[in-house]
Amino acid sequence: MTAPSSFRLVVHGAAGRMGRRVVAAAAADARIDVVAAIDAAACPHLGEDAGTLAGLGSLGVPVTVDWDGPADVIIDFSLPGAVASIARKAVARKVPLVVATTGMDTTDLYEVEKARQSVPVLVSPSMSLAVNVAMDLVGRAGRLLGRAGGRTDVEIIECHHHHKEDAPSGTALKFGQIVGEAILHDHPPGAARVAHGRAGRVGPRPAGEIGYHAVRAGDNPGEHTILFGMDGESLSVNVRASSRDCYAHGAVAAAVFLVGQKPGSYSMRDVLGIE
Repeated sequence: MTAPSSFRLVVHGAAGRMGRRVVAAAAADARIDVVAAIDAAACPHLGEDAGTLAGLGSLGVPVTVDWDGPADVIIDFSLPGAVASIARKAVARKVPLVVATTGMDTTDLYEVEKARQSVPVLVSPSMSLAVNVAMDLVGRAGRLLGRAGGRTDVEIIECHHHHKEDAPSGTALKFGQIVGEAILHDHPPGAARVAHGRAGRVGPRPAGEIGYHAVRAGDNPGEHTILFGMDGESLSVNVRASSRDCYAHGAVAAAVFLVGQKPGSYSMRDVLGIE
């Protein structure tokens, strides 16, 4: 199946902070026609124009709880607990789905997994292109340092705005998973010992531990530092967002990629062509 030169986009969670940025990014892309902006039944902005909410002026697309008519792809930037419904709609209408929501609950995860059997689904803990490049770099660094032998301590420091509800961030946890699989050979994937902050007399830092530190302050849209500490030297990979627009542009890039793909599971590595 060949992707069309232009396509119709549905934004789920369109009235939220990130949903508005996705609407703005999509409206600025000549390849995309925003055909629907949907949100929860309790959303106070139902009936308002999605373009106006995004600061663009009217797009002629009101925020509604559902949509009628054809669509080529959906971008979900909603909340945990809301993803399951859009996943079911994607399957029922045979529309590819980009899931940018983090912290999904078990029902969300179940419905997303089911959807992969029927439509193309791309899920990522971060839509940022730079973050996903950084994930590749961290994986490479971990593998190289692991081959060299010796002790490598890994600390992950993430900073976000004071509105963020989950900690550590989904992106930080993904960095930890990548490091654990790359460098901590004595642990099965995802089973490395972790420490979430430290306080009191915790004793010497054990080898093979991944430390997470979550900072919540101001309006920081997102920053992650992955520190590899060795005897006599250290290596840091830092990636920082200056605005939420990076996540919106990444989600749009994911949507463009996903249209025309076969049903199944995709990631931002596929979008970036990382092997």
